[in-house]
Amino acid sequence: MKRILSTLIGGALAASLLAGCATREPPAPAAAPKDAAKFATIPPNKDSDLKLYTADGRIVSGADALGRMRAEADVVLWLAGNQFFAMDDVVKAFQKQSPGTRVGLVTLPPGLLLEAIEKGGWVYGGKEYPGLPDVYASVNLDHLKRLKKQGLMDTYLTYLHNEMELMVAVGNPKGIKGIKDLARADVHTSMPNPVNEGIMQFYGRKVLQRHGLWQHISGGKECYSCQTTPNNWFTAVHHRETPERIRAGTSDTGFVWVTETIEAKRDGAKVDSVKLPPEDSLRDEVSYAIGALANSPRQAAAQRYLAFLATPAAQNAYGSFGFVKATAEELKLRPIP
Repeated sequence: MKRILSTLIGGALAASLLAGCATREPPAPAAAPKDAAKFATIPPNKDSDLKLYTADGRIVSGADALGRMRAEADVVLWLAGNQFFAMDDVVKAFQKQSPGTRVGLVTLPPGLLLEAIEKGGWVYGGKEYPGLPDVYASVNLDHLKRLKKQGLMDTYLTYLHNEMELMVAVGNPKGIKGIKDLARADVHTSMPNPVNEGIMQFYGRKVLQRHGLWQHISGGKECYSCQTTPNNWFTAVHHRETPERIRAGTSDTGFVWVTETIEAKRDGAKVDSVKLPPEDSLRDEVSYAIGALANSPRQAAAQRYLAFLATPAAQNAYGSFGFVKATAEELKLRPIP
């Protein structure tokens, strides 16, 4: 009976956290009492971010994939979610080079992935899924440095680049031209959250602060799935929510990666983009870092995947979706500083 009550209470707390504001990332389990530890929570309706690619080319999605990948996958990848739309092609190219390899994939905000690594698994739909990835990728090396401090990762490589822009409705009806327009009273924004979405944690926030607009957007809050001001919403998974909010007319604009606008248009969304100058797009700073977990039980397969990323097949698969390819030097494994 105590175990049942504990499970019910844990599920209720996870749902409460998802619905409300989070002031900061929760501490790692090592810093909390053992009986208080709980897994990271995947937001609802994210089945398309959870996939298991079988050896015969089939794709299993959702809770079924999440439940099976720990036992069935030959390599498990937890990757920054803004590359979700490229992964079918990327994994297909990897399986062509490594026939018969079964691949588990989770594509969610990198901070949320990091939380799940530190807590040892996920809660999705009220059910627990313990487990760790073999490979983790973020849009900033600082996340990997955090894993290094915990003895969980030693080496990395840079495999992609991207840049920010503002997504707007088709035709740009509000006439948004740049960052300064985000301060207008008639402009409603849908912004990545600063709790676990790397695009805001490492890039967007810096740009907004430089323009003196961080307080205007955040309203002093650091939360996800929350209305920070009458004009701004912080998302849980921005690359899915922002196009939806713009289409619904509840938001006018928001930070996205260039590749996300390309994908939204490919998917039929009625959106356009406002290009930003390099000092606001941060095109010279945005790098995707990836590495294998040091304690991975599938280390050989993890290293095969990292080696694959340096091949023309991998770089071309990503490049076809608008990502900027890494250089040969960046694609070499090196120690995490």
